[in-house]
Amino acid sequence: MFLTADEVADMTGYTKHNAQIRWLTAERFGFVVSSSGAPKVLRAVVVGRLGGEHSRKRGEPALRLA
Repeated sequence: MFLTADEVADMTGYTKHNAQIRWLTAERFGFVVSSSGAPKVLRAVVVGRLGGEHSRKRGEPALRLA
C-alpha cells in the first residue's frame, strides 16, 4: 500500500524526512506525515503519476488526489 522508507529515499534522493517532504511537495506527490515525521506515500499515487498500471479489481473505485 505505502512505499517503504527505502523506496521514498530512492525516489526523492534524500534520507532525511524534512528533505523528502520538501521534494515531494515541490514535485506535487500526495503524502501524509506519520507520527515519527516520515512522509508516507501511497504506491498507487506513484504508479499512477509515472504512467504505470497497477492492479485494480473491476468495479473498485479509483483513488484520485487533487
